[in-house]
Amino acid sequence: MSASTGTGARLPLFPLHSVLLPGGLLPLRIFETRYLDMVRDCLRVGGGFGVCLIESGTEVGRPPRTYAVGTLARIIDWDQRPDGLLGIVASGERRFRLRSQETGRNGLLHAEVEWLEDSPPDGAPALPEEYSELGALLRRMVKELGAPFTLFPEEYYGHADWVGNRLTELLPLAPELKQALVELDDAMQRLQRVSEILRSGRFS
Repeated sequence: MSASTGTGARLPLFPLHSVLLPGGLLPLRIFETRYLDMVRDCLRVGGGFGVCLIESGTEVGRPPRTYAVGTLARIIDWDQRPDGLLGIVASGERRFRLRSQETGRNGLLHAEVEWLEDSPPDGAPALPEEYSELGALLRRMVKELGAPFTLFPEEYYGHADWVGNRLTELLPLAPELKQALVELDDAMQRLQRVSEILRSGRFS
C-alpha cells in the first residue's frame, strides 16, 4: 500500500493511455474543449492537473474509468502547433491517490486526492553499480526520443528513483504492469522490478 502524507487537494484530471511519474515529461496535443479550458485555467493560476492511467474507456468522449493512483502534472511549456492544435509539455511532480471524483458539465473530471510519499531526484538513493546498465539503456532511449526528453540534467541518471521512473514510463510495458510500478513507493523495489522485467523479456 502506498504511504500517504496525510494532506490532499482537488485537481482536474486528464485520463490517458500512458503513465507519468515524478520527474517525467509529458508532451500532449490538446483539442477537446474540456481540456483546452483546463489548460487555460492551469496557465492562468499556475495550477496543475492529475494524470491517471485509463482502466476502461477512451481518451476522448465520455469520461473513462481510471486507476486510483496517478501523478500531478504542471505545464512548463506550450505552443500553437502547425496543425492548429495546442501543444503542451507537462512535468510530473507528485503521486496521489484518488479519494473521490465527479464529472463537470463540460465532461471534465475533478477529483479529491491525497498525496503519496515520493523522493525528489536530489534526495533519492544513488543508482547502484549493479544497475548501471539501466542508466546506460535510459540514455540511449532518451537520445532517440530527442527533445524535450534530452533536456534532462545529466546528474539525474545517477539517481535510482529517477532512472526507475523514466524506464517505467518509456519501456513498452503492458499498461497494467506500468500501473503496478507506479503504485510502488520504494525506489529500489521499482528499479529491481524493472531490471527483472528486462532480463525476463516479459513486458506484459
